[in-house]
Amino acid sequence: MDAMALFEKTLTDALRKSDDPGCPPTLRTALFYSVFPSGHRIRPKLSLAVAKACGFANPDLSMASAASIELLHCASLVHDDLPSFDNAAIRRGKPSVHVAFGEQIALLAGDALIVMAFDSLATTAARKPELLAQLIQIVASSVGAPRGIVAGQAWECERKVNLANYHQEKTGALFAASTMAGAASSGFDPAPWKNLGMAIGESYQIADDIRDVCSTEEEIGKPIGQDELNNRPNIAREQGVAPAVRYLRDLIGEAIESMPECPGRNELCVQMHEEARRFLPKALREVA
Repeated sequence: MDAMALFEKTLTDALRKSDDPGCPPTLRTALFYSVFPSGHRIRPKLSLAVAKACGFANPDLSMASAASIELLHCASLVHDDLPSFDNAAIRRGKPSVHVAFGEQIALLAGDALIVMAFDSLATTAARKPELLAQLIQIVASSVGAPRGIVAGQAWECERKVNLANYHQEKTGALFAASTMAGAASSGFDPAPWKNLGMAIGESYQIADDIRDVCSTEEEIGKPIGQDELNNRPNIAREQGVAPAVRYLRDLIGEAIESMPECPGRNELCVQMHEEARRFLPKALREVA
């Protein structure tokens, strides 16, 4: 079984905890609907790639860490699509959770996925107690306040947006958790891996801005033009697509340069470059 197939099994096993007669059936269905079928799984792929580059010393723990990050990401999408935020009707090419199940279930499903992420991680990490606290702290700091994805979402509620903080918190924080958790789960010091994750996260945010301006709903599986509709900051809309693509290219280069030394560094550099190109709409990939 390859790494991503094993990851999907880990994710499925985490969700199967809701297969309990005491769990309301609509909530249980909404939880699976929120996570499957998969998106691109960019964050867990990154986390597992770093874990592998660092020796993959604890595969079960690396899988659990990656699964917790993906569950938190899926929870953020469920909440982000709600009428009180983006009011998005489509996610991953199908009706968003609040459209399919109602706003109340969507809110509760997002909450349940957050709790499930920590339950799954803690259950596996208990076998490596010396790493448990470190991994919980890495993941928790990426989702809350003051510097996690909750804080990033909250910037959209402010009259004046700090664009750097907005990008770092809404997108970069979970990418940083991915690289740091991947390293920590393999017994490496996670701190030097934070900058790589933040740089890749900022690259992804810029690519997302570009996709929102010039991709199609069919290609990205969600509505386009949402930043303009919701009056959100968007570098491609404010500075133009070509400058945004150039900035993205520079950021990718900086991210790769910042990568710490590890046994699989060369292979990881190649993989990061290939994955970063996929961030963009197909028509623009050769530019980056």
